[in-house]
Amino acid sequence: MNKQSLLTKLILFGCVLCIVPVLLLGMLSYMESSSSIQHQVNQSNTLIMKQMKGNIEQVLKTLDYTLNHMADSTLMQDALFRQMDYNDFQLYNSLRREFGHIQSFDMKVTDVLLLNAADKWLINNNGLYELNKFKETEHLLSFMNLPNNSSWILHENSNLGSPDTQSNKCSHTVILVKKLPLLLSDKRGILFAPIPVCSLASMMESDSTARHFMIMDQNHTIMVHPDETLIGKSIMETGYINENELTHFANNSEQFETNTTTGSYSVTYVKSDLNNWIYVSFTEMSQFTKESRAIGWFTLYACLLILAVCVIFVWYGSRNMYNPMRRILQAISEGLPEWDAVKRNEFQVIQEHIQQLFASNSNLKVEINRHSQQVRSFFLINMYQDNVVKTEIEDRLRAYGYAELIDGWDQMIVLTLQIDSLEETRFTANDLDLLMFAINNIVEEIVPAENRLTPVIFDQTQVTLIGFKGSQTGSFKDRVYQFTESIQQNIRTYLGLSISIGLSLPFDSASKSARAYREGLEALMQRLKLGQGIVVPYENLNSGKHTLIYTYPKQLENELIESIKLADEDKSYALLKQWLVQVLGKDQTPQLYQISLIRLLNDLMIVSQESGIALVQIHHEGRSMHEELLQLYISGEIESWFRTRILQPMLQVFRDRGDSQYHNLSEQIISMIHSEYDTELTLDECALRLHYNAFYLSSVFKKETDMTFSDYLLMYRFQMARKWLIETDMPIKDIAQKLQYNNPQNFIRSFRKQEEMTPGQYRSKYGNIKG
Repeated sequence: MNKQSLLTKLILFGCVLCIVPVLLLGMLSYMESSSSIQHQVNQSNTLIMKQMKGNIEQVLKTLDYTLNHMADSTLMQDALFRQMDYNDFQLYNSLRREFGHIQSFDMKVTDVLLLNAADKWLINNNGLYELNKFKETEHLLSFMNLPNNSSWILHENSNLGSPDTQSNKCSHTVILVKKLPLLLSDKRGILFAPIPVCSLASMMESDSTARHFMIMDQNHTIMVHPDETLIGKSIMETGYINENELTHFANNSEQFETNTTTGSYSVTYVKSDLNNWIYVSFTEMSQFTKESRAIGWFTLYACLLILAVCVIFVWYGSRNMYNPMRRILQAISEGLPEWDAVKRNEFQVIQEHIQQLFASNSNLKVEINRHSQQVRSFFLINMYQDNVVKTEIEDRLRAYGYAELIDGWDQMIVLTLQIDSLEETRFTANDLDLLMFAINNIVEEIVPAENRLTPVIFDQTQVTLIGFKGSQTGSFKDRVYQFTESIQQNIRTYLGLSISIGLSLPFDSASKSARAYREGLEALMQRLKLGQGIVVPYENLNSGKHTLIYTYPKQLENELIESIKLADEDKSYALLKQWLVQVLGKDQTPQLYQISLIRLLNDLMIVSQESGIALVQIHHEGRSMHEELLQLYISGEIESWFRTRILQPMLQVFRDRGDSQYHNLSEQIISMIHSEYDTELTLDECALRLHYNAFYLSSVFKKETDMTFSDYLLMYRFQMARKWLIETDMPIKDIAQKLQYNNPQNFIRSFRKQEEMTPGQYRSKYGNIKG
């Protein structure tokens, strides 16, 4: 079968229907889960950033609030407007106490510096200094130039001059710088509150190495970072952000992705309203893909499992759906040539087989119709010749579809037509059959189908039974004469022939058609007196009365003779009794009874003579058998005489002859079958070779073998077919041709009926065993 068979297409189509949705579902599921994970991570980062921002700003706001409160206090105002010396130790102690409150653990402040620029003194954790004696005075005074009264400044520890701050070992410090007094434009001093960056960075520690936190100022300089080497650098210098991506930080908060030389990151940031710092989280993209990859692998395994189940289901389901198609193909492909079956796909094979079936069906219909017409014609001929038992005529008419037509007629008549002469015409005697056929067609055209049975031809006579509804004699005759005149005129016009037509007397039952046919023939005999080209009604003869037609059961006599030849004693006696009942049961004169009996006796004597039986074998006395028969007047005595004097001697001769001949004849027929089974051997051909009647040979063969000739021939052919299927690789088509089958399908049907399997199945089952 074609590689792209229906089964393959079904499996592929089913797999596509399963695989595509599963793959789409898996991809969409993976994409959705990855997106969900990324969204959750981003949300988590945002929450962490807000929480971190809140924690740090809590410290910064507290510090800012405390310094503001201190800056506005009376204590601070007294200190700013006084030249501080050792006499002011109470004020100094008070300030140191306030500074100690600011340097609590929660505020992360390591030192508090109060610089009075106007009175030239400075206080820190280490004591009170004159400005001209403090090492970092000039640097600290430079903060007086800051634009704002309160500022957050990133500063290196080494430049602050605070031993406590430097002891933290942080490279940088975030300093809250407030110029004092806060409410006066004329500033007299500065208050410093440094927080080591390390302290703020400890508040930004992450539990994941894939997430990095930092704080930038509004100029994108890193203020706080766990890696102290990056503090004070621009974010672009670190490689986290490209220059063209700085515009993302214009909003208060946002999330975006960036690809840099250091890797791919998801950036989450929140901008502070307190000091415009930017709290930033850099999460490596691998953090997302790690979890989504695990989900991806799980989705892949789940999809593969589903696909495997679907493919198995599709394969199994497709095979089950394909099984009816496979059985059809196995039945069809057996009858196709091997190379033909390989080249075609299933639908082509079925289509061609159906076309062959339709063609065979059409041919069969034509043949059946042709044979049906022949059978009808043969039946009508036998009916006209009185060779059909009258009790069977009605049933046969119904079987051939004439019953309804005849039931609608009230009167019938038989029309017999003969050609007068072919002299002085363009036709010869060789054309007579064709002329009769043409005349038959003309009659069919002229007489409507509803008023006639099928016209037939036999004994150079065209015979048609015509019927009409209604019993008015005048109207009936007029229509019949119209038909006869039209028939004569058309035959004369188209064929140039002179014909005569005989008409029987009207009758009302098809069983009387034999007598009507005889009346038509008798009417045609009037041509001797009336000349040619006439239409003769039988009513013009015999005073319009039916002739007394003598009927003889010839068919029963033929069956009786055949049963005697076959030495079938029981059947012969039964047929003799049936013949006597039919003859003696009729109401006729004694002379007619004797004529029938003498006729039967003569016919039986002729049969014995033709069969080579001497008269002495069946008649040993010198008295004439005819005289003996004519002396009998009782039916029982007549039957007994025929049985003892005629049938028994003849049956014995044929029985003795049959015992010696039957076996020989059967053996000769069997020999012919065994040697010529692959030819168009028929019983008629055997009978022709053996110089016997075919019916006789059939009876002999069946008696000897208990099988008919056709059954034995079929049995032997199947025996050879089974042998070839097992022992050879002969194609089934060649086997069918060799066994005289018109096409392989007929052979396959017959073989399946005989063996209950196809030839291919038989070869597969028994050929392997043989091998």
